[in-house]
Formats: sequence, C-alpha cells, structure tokens
Amino acid sequence: MEFFKATNVVKDYAGHRALDKVSIEVGEQSIFGLLGPNGAGKTTLIRIINQITAPDEGEVQLFGRQLRSTDIQHIGYLPEERGLYKKMKVGEQALYLAQLKGLSRHDALKGLRYWFEKFEIQPWWNKKVEELSKGMQQKVQFITTVVHQPKLLIFDEPFSGFDPINANLLKNEILKLKENGATIIFSTHNMASVEEICDHIALINQSKKILDGPIDTIKEQYKQDVFEIETTVAHDVTAEFSRNGFQLIDYELKGHVQRVKFQLNNEIPTNALLRNLMEKMDIRSFREVIPSMNEVFIQVVEQANPKKQAHA
Repeated sequence: MEFFKATNVVKDYAGHRALDKVSIEVGEQSIFGLLGPNGAGKTTLIRIINQITAPDEGEVQLFGRQLRSTDIQHIGYLPEERGLYKKMKVGEQALYLAQLKGLSRHDALKGLRYWFEKFEIQPWWNKKVEELSKGMQQKVQFITTVVHQPKLLIFDEPFSGFDPINANLLKNEILKLKENGATIIFSTHNMASVEEICDHIALINQSKKILDGPIDTIKEQYKQDVFEIETTVAHDVTAEFSRNGFQLIDYELKGHVQRVKFQLNNEIPTNALLRNLMEKMDIRSFREVIPSMNEVFIQVVEQANPKKQAHA
C-alpha cells in the first residue's frame, strides 16, 4: 500500500535547482533508501517532507492525501547534524522534546523510561548532554526521534559515529520499528547498510532521480554475467577460460585452491556453463557474482556524470 508519495517535486534556491521533477513512492511499513552523492538534493527533499521548506512545484502526499501542517506529529526526523542542547540535562531535554511532539508528561516519561532502559542509559538521566560521549548523545537523539511512535520515520545517516556494536544495535531497533508498523525513509552513504535493511531505493543525482526500484531487482538489472569458481585441480586452469571464449577478470591461488572470476562473452545457460566446466576440472564452488549496491551506485552515478568522470 502506498504510504508516502512525492510527485514531480521542484525546488529552486537562488538560481540553483535543488530538485528537478523528482517523484518517489514509499510503501507502507517498508524501509525506503534515499540515496545520492553529496549535494544531490536528498536533504532538500527531506526538508520538504518535514515542512521546513515547501516545494516550488509538485505535490507531496501522506496517508493518500496532501501533506498537512498537522502531519508533523506523525513524523520522526533524525537529522545528520545532531542538535541537542549541550548545557541541558539529558532527561529534562528528552522530556521537553517528547512533549513538543504532542505526548503528555505521563506518556512521555513512560516512553522515555522504556527506551532509556533498552539502551542502558538510565544513569545519564540527570547528566548534562555535554558530559555524554558522541555515541551516547546520538542514542538520546534517536530516542527523542522515535518516542512518540511516529508513523513515518526519517533517518539521515543514523549510524554515523557509532562503533560496530552500537551501529548493529541501532539497525536492529530500526528493523523492529518497521515490524511494529512504522514506515521509514533512510538516507545514508553506507551501501552495506542499504543492502541490509532497505526494501526499495531511489537514487538522486544532480537534482534528478536516476534510479528507482526494489533492491533485489536493481542488483539483478545491473549484473554482468560474471561468475566465480573455486577448483582444486593441480594445473593452472586459466587457459581453459580463454580457450572457451570467457574473459578472465581475476585469478587467485591459495594453497591448492584456485579461485577464478570470469565474464561470459556470449549467452549460455548456467547449467550448460557448469557442465562445460565440470568436464574440464573439479569444481569446489560455483556462483554468479551479483553486484553490490555500492558497485551499482558508482556505476550509475558515473554514467550520469560523463563529463565529470572524463575530467577526473
């Protein structure tokens, strides 16, 4: 079910077009990756969703109707630039921010107690924010983003500055929020995180959307008939690939194991390819190499910026 929709959104700043007819659709209870290089227009779109600014053209819809000013209470936004008041006490500030989102003092305290216990930061309630480590401060800001149980959550680089253990903790909490009914827009440069948690992505480059679709579909779309085998035969097998018209991409010998990565130069069914190889060597493992989202990101952006690539 369609939950959030932006249609042909345009935004100009002093002669600079930040968004050029960008359209995205975010399904209910999904995690949508909003991707792009620095300056592509992602933050501008996030600001429009949060009603910090308004589009010059186009339409933004939430819950199947036009976005309203009152919808801000249904949105939780964790910006890349964190913004806690350093001199305020942690609990006092968290309580204030929760009440700004429409919670009563009683409900705010109940929700904050739950999250502070979950993240094991109860002892910091009466400490000043400036006494907390950067990671601790980010946990507090995450809590203030989700405590009012918003239906739409927007996370901009949520794992920035976290060690691997706390990044994994936060990732698991984001997945639980989705399971519990939240819809999430997730903006990051970490493509590994995108592959782990996103259902669907849109890639914005130089104010335009240049790629959109489910993660698995996109990776399948950009695969290039590359395969990898491991074999334990005694002789060097690379000659077999050139004789059979395959393009050798990479070769590695570790002990008695040879790992060969190659690309097909003509269409051949996978089963036929494997039978062909098995006639010539003992196969220890065989797999098709599907590109990572990081590889897709680089390829698509470089194709969209040919002049910049040539200049570099």
